[in-house]
Amino acid sequence: MAVVETRKLTKTFRKGAVGAVLDVDLESREGEFLVLLGPSGSGKTTLLRMIAGLEVPTAGEILIGGAVVNDQTPRERRIAMVFQSYALYPHLSVFGNIVFPLKSQGVKKDERQKKADWAAGLLGIGHLMDRKPRELSGGERQRVALARAIVREPSLFLLDEPLSNLDAKLRLSAREELEQFQKRIGTTTIYVTHDQVEAMAMGDRIVVMDKGRVRQIGTPAEVYDEPADTFVATFLGSPPMNLVNGPNGITGFRPEHFLPARALAAPESVPHRLTLGHEEYLGAERILYGTLADGPFAGAKVVSRIASTHAGLFTKDATYDFAVERRHLKLFDAATGIRKT
Repeated sequence: MAVVETRKLTKTFRKGAVGAVLDVDLESREGEFLVLLGPSGSGKTTLLRMIAGLEVPTAGEILIGGAVVNDQTPRERRIAMVFQSYALYPHLSVFGNIVFPLKSQGVKKDERQKKADWAAGLLGIGHLMDRKPRELSGGERQRVALARAIVREPSLFLLDEPLSNLDAKLRLSAREELEQFQKRIGTTTIYVTHDQVEAMAMGDRIVVMDKGRVRQIGTPAEVYDEPADTFVATFLGSPPMNLVNGPNGITGFRPEHFLPARALAAPESVPHRLTLGHEEYLGAERILYGTLADGPFAGAKVVSRIASTHAGLFTKDATYDFAVERRHLKLFDAATGIRKT
């Protein structure tokens, strides 16, 4: 296991161009599952590739296990990386793919067999050793790629959206398997995704990135419940946090906290009148879209997420009493978007 640290890490691809990664400072913890989360173009994959040694930083330092590794090759860094495509060799069997890095390192045949059997057993693919990649499902290919990574016994795993090519059902089971696998081996893992659900479900901590910069680092609960700015507030959550402009700044509250007034017994609640626009039925939940009808935020578009047990209680274009508990309100600076309270 190894701790990864970056100090003012920057990457620009053309002189004078806007950077892909800008002054990133972060430090993993030993054995943790650290997720880099952000939209396309946020710099998360470029950051991962610099840690791997596949991209050269324009400025800043990368430390693995306390040692600066900027000038080291990927092999010297003792990392293993699993790509979105899995990058399996189509002409090799599962066994051949797993032992390929060991052969290139000159590991003896008996030792290769022993390590391949151990990795395949750990990932439950021992019965697939003679098959070619084209004969495997997406989930099986993912496990082969992971087995090939762990036989090298790396100090660090780097995973670049390894589940993105799987269908929704398989992705859910593969997510659970990958999380459990990481906990069993205890190797520090940095995982890139644009999927907020994936990040929230798997990460010990999440690094939220946008336009090459880190916007917030924290546990899933911290970045969701206490967003550092309006970008984090709206990037996490589906539907995203409601943001309404007022004289003191931007007030934010999550849709699940904006409820019919009769459902809130808390005395410290802020009442609102909501004129319903339309609603979406999502099985266990309903999403209500409407406009605040009175008060300082009159005319603001807002969203409520409620249980489907409220079915039939609302009519389009009608106005209803809603409220949000004061403790759930967040205030952001109108100019910078940074959270004030």
